[in-house]
Order: sequence, then C-alpha cells, then structure tokens
Amino acid sequence: MLAAAAVTLGGLSEVLTPLGALFAARGYELYLVGGSVRDAVLGRLGTDLDFTTDARPDAVQDMMRGWADHIWDTGGLAFGTVSASKSDQQLEITTFRSDTYDRVSRNPEVTFGDTLAGDLVRRDFTVNAMAVRVGADGALEFIDPLGGMDALLAGVLDTPAAPRDSFDDDPLRMLRAARFVSQLGFDLAPRVRVAIAEMAEQIDRITAERVRVELDKLIGGAHPLDGINVMCETGLAQQVLPEVPAMKLEIDEHHQHKDVYWHSLTVLRQAVELEDGDPDLVLRWAALLHDIGKPDTKRNEAGGGVSFHHHEVVGAKMVRKRMRALKYPKQFTEEVARLVFLHLRFHGYGKGQWTDSAVRRYVTDADDLLPRLHKLVRADCTTRNKRRAAALRATYDELEERIERLKEQEDLAKVRPDLDGNAIMELLDLPPGPEVGKAWNHLKELRLDRGPMSREEAEAALMDWWKSRT
Repeated sequence: MLAAAAVTLGGLSEVLTPLGALFAARGYELYLVGGSVRDAVLGRLGTDLDFTTDARPDAVQDMMRGWADHIWDTGGLAFGTVSASKSDQQLEITTFRSDTYDRVSRNPEVTFGDTLAGDLVRRDFTVNAMAVRVGADGALEFIDPLGGMDALLAGVLDTPAAPRDSFDDDPLRMLRAARFVSQLGFDLAPRVRVAIAEMAEQIDRITAERVRVELDKLIGGAHPLDGINVMCETGLAQQVLPEVPAMKLEIDEHHQHKDVYWHSLTVLRQAVELEDGDPDLVLRWAALLHDIGKPDTKRNEAGGGVSFHHHEVVGAKMVRKRMRALKYPKQFTEEVARLVFLHLRFHGYGKGQWTDSAVRRYVTDADDLLPRLHKLVRADCTTRNKRRAAALRATYDELEERIERLKEQEDLAKVRPDLDGNAIMELLDLPPGPEVGKAWNHLKELRLDRGPMSREEAEAALMDWWKSRT
C-alpha cells in the first residue's frame, strides 16, 4: 500500500517538490498529514491536501505569496491555518499544534507546537495521524509513530490517546468515528466503542451546525447503513437523531409487523443503488426517515394486525422539526419532508385505477422532486416475496409510462389554469384581491381534473363557478 501511495503522491510532484524546496530554503519542515496521507494509501486522494509545519502562519503566508495561485483566509488563520491553491490542488498548511481544551465546549486554546510528534498525538484517530515528510528535492519520507498503518490495514478506528481523553477534548470526534465507519468501511476499536457508549451525552456540547455537517458526510458515505447502525448502537443517535433508533419497535407474538428500523435501512441501501452519480442527500435522508412517523401512529388491530394510519403525515412533520433543530436549510428540509409525505401515495394506485386527474396531481404535488419520488417508491419495496415485488415494480413501471404519455400530450411540469389573473379580472370585472386568487385556484383544480381546456371552455367554466357563488 505504501508503494501505491508513493505512486499517487509522485503524480503531485509539480506541487510537492517546489513547495518542499520553498520551506527547506527558509529552514522549515513540511509534512503532508492526516486524511491526505490516509487517502493516498487507500487510493482515494482527492484535490485537497493538508500539511503541517513548524513555520508560523505569517511565515507561511509570506512563502506562499508569489508561488500560490491564490491565498485566502476563511477564518482558519487564527488557528494557524493558511489556505491556498496551486494548479488544481487546494492546500491547507497548519502550524504544529499542541492545543489544550477546556472540556466544557469543544473550543481549544490554540497553542503552537514545536514537534511533529506532538502534533500527531493530538489528532482524532491513528489512521489520521500519519505523515509524509516533503523534502527539498522532492523526496518523500513516510512517518508513522502511532501505528496508523497497522490500523489502516486492519480497517480499525482507534484514538492516539485514551478514547475518553480524546472525546473529552472534542466530543465531535465520536460522531466523526461513525462518519469514518460510513466513508471508509472501517470498524471501531472495542475501547472506542465502549467510550462512545459511555460518553454519548457529551455530544450535546457540539453546535447543531457542526453535527449537521458530520451527519451529511455520514449519510453520503459509501457505507451509510454501517455508520447509522454505529450511532444507534452507541447511543449517539439517541442524542442527535432520536427518531431513527425509535423505529426499533418491539414485535410481540400476537401483533406481527415488519421491523421498521431495518426496513428503513434497507430502503436507504436500495435508494443508494438507484442513484445516478454523486450521493443524493435529499433522497438518502428521505429514504432513512420515510417511516419515522410509524412509532407514533402504531395501532394493534383485532385479529393480530398492526396499522400505521397517516404515518406519512406525522412523519413529514417530524422531519421538519428534527431538521430545523439541526439547522438544515429551509428548502432542503421541505424537499425531504415532501418526499416523506408523498411516499405512500403510489399505494393507492392499485392495478392502475387512478384517473388521469390523479396522475396529474401526483406529478404536480411532486413537482421537481418527481425523479426522486420515483426512486424512493421503488426503494420502499423490501418484500421478500419475489412475485409481489415483481408485481409492484411492474405497476410502477406502468405508472411512469402513463406519466410519460401525459407529458407528451400536456406540459405536466407547468400545470396552470387556462386563464391567467388578468383574464380572470377582466371576465369577472374584479379588482386585484383574494377573489381573483380563489378563481385562479378553481381553474387550476379544473385543469388537473379535466386536462387542458380551450379558452372558451375555461371562460364558461369560470362563469358557471362564479354564478354558483352569488
């Protein structure tokens, strides 16, 4: 793996060699560090490169001027980080750190260090505590004082120091552990798992915004089910996303139903498999949360059945409440909530009994979320009955075909009344106001029910409606 990493880093010689020479000429050390080294070893290095150095930030800035394409400060300068770009690479160069934490918040008292060893030992996990010395002549020297390579080969996340001390310093590291499980497919070291389970409540010291960033990275990872399961098993989810572990409903011998928690994880996995390219966070969140309304709507029925009436309505409200608490943007929150609200609509389709009007409403209510709704509904089929699964797929295929046929006949993406507001005001002799809006909505409902109408038909329908109100 080191040989592969050397090849990967060798491909960056146009950046690394002159940068190493620049620092060496001033008498400073420079090391590629952290996730950059880890990802180089794993063969997944991107365009973001992290470095550490004994040079102070002002000296780093001075060296970057005239060499880097751009230099900027995104607030990291106070923490010893200079950001720059060169060619296609984004560089972050941070002075050795030996911070101390107050263990009340996660805000460190920034203290610059003098040694690489002191900098590495303060990092979150050993797989992120490896370094590569960048020499003046482009020579690269691998440095691993904390056994990061062994942990990487074993696929294990462990902390350089005792886990309790590491998480006391920065509780966000607990959530980062679950995130790396999702992104890298690694397992937690037993002592790390125990410490997180004992300290999960400490995550409350972290701001909602920072939690949200980690959750998005987790659910957008290659193994999101594993990351979510780690959160639930250690108690982290109970603190930051309690609606997910709450789906682990008890099943008794008299009232059997599908395991909602594992069903939801399966739906998430199947939604991921339906993605066209990059991770679709709206789709993934909707898949995970589509049934969170079930615990609050569960009813045991006579004869041993279980019902969850209107769980999609309750679930959409719960999505909004949780995502607002996590400071998600309004549009993102509404998109996830709308998918949760609509995910059951298809099951009223039966064997094609919907009228064209119902199909139009399905398309109109989904609006630009329709492609995602298609994927969510398909992912929501987790039955092990192959015949039933095939029948559901065929039925949804037929619905999509009907939608496409209607799209060829009508512009379903822009279903609007056949008369605009000006025409309504002129025909009814109305000034602008609420009555015009009511007339517009009535015509839109007619448009959904009947499809396109001629102007004469729309005017006649409007007049009939207006006369019925007077």
